[in-house]
Amino acid sequence: MTAALPPAALRRVLTALMLAIFLGALDQTIVAVSLPAISAQFNEVELLAWVIAGYMVAMTVAVPIYGKLGDLYGRRRMILTGTALFTLASVFCALAQNIEQLILARVLQGIGAGGMVSVSQAIIGDYVAPRDRGKYQGYFSSMYALASVAGPVLGGGLTAYLSWHWVFWINLPLGLLALWVIGRALNGMPSRHRAAKVDYLGALLLIVGLGSLLLGITLIGQGHAWLSTPVVALFACASLGLLLLIVQERRCAEPLLPLKLFGNRVALASWGVIFFASFQSISLTMLMPLRFQSITGASADSAALHLLPLAIGLPLGAFCGGRLTSRTGRYKPQILAGAVLMPMAILVMALTPPDSALLSALAMLLVGVAGGLQFPTSLVASQSAVQAQDIGVVTSTTNLFRSLGGAVGVACMSSVLLALLHMGGIELLGKPLLANVQTGAADPLHQAQLLQTFSYLLMGSAAVALLGLIAAVALPDRQLRGH
Repeated sequence: MTAALPPAALRRVLTALMLAIFLGALDQTIVAVSLPAISAQFNEVELLAWVIAGYMVAMTVAVPIYGKLGDLYGRRRMILTGTALFTLASVFCALAQNIEQLILARVLQGIGAGGMVSVSQAIIGDYVAPRDRGKYQGYFSSMYALASVAGPVLGGGLTAYLSWHWVFWINLPLGLLALWVIGRALNGMPSRHRAAKVDYLGALLLIVGLGSLLLGITLIGQGHAWLSTPVVALFACASLGLLLLIVQERRCAEPLLPLKLFGNRVALASWGVIFFASFQSISLTMLMPLRFQSITGASADSAALHLLPLAIGLPLGAFCGGRLTSRTGRYKPQILAGAVLMPMAILVMALTPPDSALLSALAMLLVGVAGGLQFPTSLVASQSAVQAQDIGVVTSTTNLFRSLGGAVGVACMSSVLLALLHMGGIELLGKPLLANVQTGAADPLHQAQLLQTFSYLLMGSAAVALLGLIAAVALPDRQLRGH
């Protein structure tokens, strides 16, 4: 049962939640352009990638835990806790004296961001009927799109004109503002507290299982072999942790991750759709600037702006998908349209040279529209398939698959890119791939090899997108309740 809110109060709640989601999403992208400056200060390269990976892993693992705690103790309390932890950890990041301290602070920051992102989307499920949730979730998707563009530009400017520390200091006023806005907007929200035993063992097993899995995938993306000792050990730990988690959740009276949800065909298919949509969107956010910069010799700022069509397409697709969902009361047509469009647009990108600005921008725009049609609508579908008391956990699980898809996509595409580059005799590790291009000394043969490498990679990405299409076809088409 959803709680009715006057339009003005609903707008205040929506504004507060959009601010929380923007902050959490921004720190996935704003730090990347600061890594060279961080590396120069700490004189550390081997652990540098964990500045980003630690945040993403922690955020992904924290999402389902916040979802369950929000169901038990109230979402207002959980989102304020996550926002406060995120803000405090940002201060620790800015004050870090070595790379180890920075990574630890980034992990804490990711744990806080998991609450901000997950609980925000569950709150909309409390106040908005299933049929109307699409347009509101579309607003949230626009925050992800805005963060994907604002992050690199803002991070580059702060690093260039101030220092990399300001990439984190900026979160202090923004975080305090978010705390104030969220606290006021959700002041009248009922604070439920039902007697229940928190599944602490399940939480620990989830952290071990998912954390090990994501760390193993991250190592592969950083160039480790699939059968290397650290990767095999992490995957073995992940398998054992997830197996024990299943056993624990079967016997627990109040499971952290109810296994009954995995028997829900709508929820399961929605998770498959959102996993592969995130796989494509996040991995392309990483790959396309690198492709554009390495082949055309463009600057880092120009490469970041190359993502602008993708950032425009995401909210555009989300807005259209949400409106159609509200108008028709059905979610599958929009999801299916996005799942069909995604592999076609990626294939166009694979066959289009990056210096063909108009066609490349159009393909990126269509990828964004395809993702926008799938992200919020899949969340609406999964929320509509469960009872009100499970909205928090199904929302957090949907976000878990979204985060997992992005992490897996970046790791897999990075590892395949490394393999293709080494097969082509192009050095990536130790010698910057872009060095010759940026100095104007790249030879045509080198550029042709790079173009072919990225074309193969994008064709593989289009093939993976077909799995998302299969999940969309398998999704039942049901009428949403409410208006």
